Amino acid sequence: MVGWGLKATAVKAKKIATGSDLPFISIEDGFLRSLGLGVQGAQPHSLVVDKTGIYYDASRPSDLETLIKDGDFSPSELKRAEAGLELLRLNRLCKYNQSIDQALDWPAKRPGVLVVDQTFGDVSVTAGQGSERHFREMLDRAIAENPDAEICVKIHPDVIAGKKRGYLLELASRKGCRIIAEDISPWAIFDQVDKVYVVTSQLGFDALIAGKEVHCFGIPFYAGWGLTRDRQRSDRRSLNRTLPHVFAAAYFRYSQYINPYSGDKCQFEDTVALIVEQKRQWLRFEGTWLGVGFSLWKRGFIPSFLANKTKVAFVKKQKEISRFPAGTNVFIWASRVTDLLHTKIDRLQQKLWHVEDGFLRSAGLGADLVAPTSLVFDGRGIYFDARSPSDLEVILSETIFSASLLGRAQSLHALLLSKRVTKYNMAGAVCLPLPNNQCVILVPGQVESDASIACGSPVVKSNLSLLEQVRKANPDAYIVYKPHPDVVAGARLGALPSGAKPVYDTLVNEGDISLLLDRVDEVHTMSSLAGFEALLRGIKVVTYGLPFYAGWGLTHDVLLSRRGQIKADLEDFSARRGRRLTLDQLIAGTLLLYPVYVDNTSGDYIDAKTTVELLERERASKRRKSLLIKFFYWYRRKFLQY
Repeated sequence: MVGWGLKATAVKAKKIATGSDLPFISIEDGFLRSLGLGVQGAQPHSLVVDKTGIYYDASRPSDLETLIKDGDFSPSELKRAEAGLELLRLNRLCKYNQSIDQALDWPAKRPGVLVVDQTFGDVSVTAGQGSERHFREMLDRAIAENPDAEICVKIHPDVIAGKKRGYLLELASRKGCRIIAEDISPWAIFDQVDKVYVVTSQLGFDALIAGKEVHCFGIPFYAGWGLTRDRQRSDRRSLNRTLPHVFAAAYFRYSQYINPYSGDKCQFEDTVALIVEQKRQWLRFEGTWLGVGFSLWKRGFIPSFLANKTKVAFVKKQKEISRFPAGTNVFIWASRVTDLLHTKIDRLQQKLWHVEDGFLRSAGLGADLVAPTSLVFDGRGIYFDARSPSDLEVILSETIFSASLLGRAQSLHALLLSKRVTKYNMAGAVCLPLPNNQCVILVPGQVESDASIACGSPVVKSNLSLLEQVRKANPDAYIVYKPHPDVVAGARLGALPSGAKPVYDTLVNEGDISLLLDRVDEVHTMSSLAGFEALLRGIKVVTYGLPFYAGWGLTHDVLLSRRGQIKADLEDFSARRGRRLTLDQLIAGTLLLYPVYVDNTSGDYIDAKTTVELLERERASKRRKSLLIKFFYWYRRKFLQY
């Protein structure tokens, strides 16, 4: 039998277990739970599982108490715990992580003391040997022991809203204490205080992680081990333990972690990385957002990429943006941005964002109405437009890549190769006999009307021209041509004219491009993402345009070797990309820092690693096309090709 903590349902379940001679297990939210609150629907990333009691019940032993008291932690585990503590400090994480993290207005040079209130009658208070008397005593002692300090009392937001009752609001107001009622990050408060007074709140353990002096008036799980100033004692806790020891027991051995989107069990460090990415994107997209010219289909998934917490409005025409105030974030599909729109945005003092599909998009085509798992929102330009800087170019040229970031890039690189995940992840084998005594060159076709060619390939503009140049430069090579999936599907322009056969040796319309890349020696392209995917596999890449991955020393760039062919407005391209990058740095900037990833089921932000796992599974599911989609294919081929 399993019960949730000390809830009434858990008490009933335990009685049934006892009467039926069944084992009983208590579960609760973990200490690093999620970005948002569970009551708001945030998915849990961790749980604790206890076969003896539950960690906040000080009246009896729990598995956590036993782990802290008797656990034998190796030097390597304690070293991992020290690194884990530093991860929480560096990223300013606690149990929930969507609170505002901004500096408090604080009296100059005045010491600070934080007193933490809790909701009245909460089971963690009573089970932790706390009562209303202990809260009153705590506040009185904090004031008496710190006469020159700013005493601030953190009140639960539900108490301020009138939804719940607390212990200290009226008393703290009468005593002239500073009331902190807003939903603010504990780390913002820790920045200003030296001491923290709690009854049983987990905020006390967060304060220990932050290096603060903690006074406990109840018996929370972290009290009694020599880390806190305790006003009550437990006879079962008579040993001193270090902070890494208690942390390893609570966060490593006692807690269980899961990726709530893939369903995979994971480790503490994986959960930190995922929540950090969720928090980064959530903060990035604060404000008011206005989408221009998006279809009804795209309006359905776009708000998830903007966190759903902000006001997201849509208009059909660019002229309608005048109705929205200065400071509005206006976003539009990158290919529809015009100089006139830039001028208008500047005049209205708004912010323009260019939107485009991400590099790990989906298991299927956008032309087939498959929603994307990733998009990019670029506030400078867009990655495929080489005429001016983009956010991606600035990331790649200016980022100081940390060892941890490069480590994540290496792990993602290995995962991409093992899972064979690419942009569209089209399933299907590639049955293709290839010669053993010739250099095999793959030429990936592109949509010729696409802005990536107009803006990123100033000389070669068509698939036929590209094939002709590749054949001319490599007369003895075996050339494999793979048209763009949207062209094969009949949705976009780019089919070769009749009579093009002499410029290639074989044509591959269908199948998984990752399987094809395994069998070629070189990839020659204008600006296709297939060139980036070839770099991931250690394949020589020759560019005839100026894609985002060119110019960093990883590719053979035809235009840069023939500078006379580059137009005047592209002559600064080499200067902008003067930095030499490693492949790990290119991966980190392109796949970790630039895109936004979203779980299409929950609408939550996810990270690149989770995206790869989900795309691989979705591709393997081989979903059948509905009659509606089949009708759309027919209609598109007949009327909508562009």
